[in-house]
Amino acid sequence: MLKMDTWRLFTRTWSKWFAAVQTVNVAIVPLSENTEDFRGKCLLFTRGMWQNENITVSKQRFIIEEWGPQSSCSFITAVGIASLILSAVQAWRLLLFICKGHDDSIFNAFLNLLISTFVVFAVFLSSTIVSVGFNLWCDAITEGGSMPSSCEDLQDTDLELGLNNSAFYDQFAIAQFGLWAAWLTWLGITVMAFLKVYHNYRQEDLVDSLIHEKMFLLGRSSRRRSDVVDEKSGMI
Repeated sequence: MLKMDTWRLFTRTWSKWFAAVQTVNVAIVPLSENTEDFRGKCLLFTRGMWQNENITVSKQRFIIEEWGPQSSCSFITAVGIASLILSAVQAWRLLLFICKGHDDSIFNAFLNLLISTFVVFAVFLSSTIVSVGFNLWCDAITEGGSMPSSCEDLQDTDLELGLNNSAFYDQFAIAQFGLWAAWLTWLGITVMAFLKVYHNYRQEDLVDSLIHEKMFLLGRSSRRRSDVVDEKSGMI
C-alpha cells in the first residue's frame, strides 16, 4: 500500500508524462493522415502558383513548382515518435520506482535532465518547422493573401494535384497545436527534472555535512575520554 505522500507524488508526476504522451499523439495522428492523403509528399515549404489552364479559358489551376523537402516531414515524425516512446518509458520507470519505494540517484536524475533538455529543443525545432513551413504553403496557394479564398477555405477546393487535399488545413492546425502543447509539457518536465537534480545535490551535501559533523563529534568525545583516563592515571 502506497503512502499518501508517495501517492500524491506518483499522481503529479504521472500526470505530466501522461500529458506528454497525449499531446504528442495529437500531433502525430494528423501528420500521418496528411502524409497518406498527399501520397508521401511533404506539404511543408512547398512552392507553387496559380496559372490559367490555357489562353482561351480563364479557369486557373494551382501548379506545384517544387514540393517541400521530405526530410522536414520525416524529422517531425521521428521527433514525435521518439518523444512518445521516451514519455511511455519514463512513465513505466516512474511506476516501478514508486511501487518499489526507490528514488532516482543523482546520476539518473542528471541523465533525465539531459534527455529532457534534448527533447525540449527537438520538439521546439519541430514545432517551428511545422509553423513556418505551413505558413509558406498557405502563402503559396493564397498568393500571399491576394486570393479571395483563405487557406482554410481552399482545403474544400480540389486543387487537381492528384491527391486528397480536403483536410490539409485542419490536419496541420491540429498538428501545430499538439506540437506546441508537447513543447510546453516537456518544458515543464525539464524544469521539474532540474529541480530534482538540485534537490538531490542539496540532499547529498546535507548528508555529507551530517556525516562530517558526526565524525567531528565522535572525535571530540573520544579525545575527552582519553583525557579523563590520562587524568585518572596521573592521580593514581
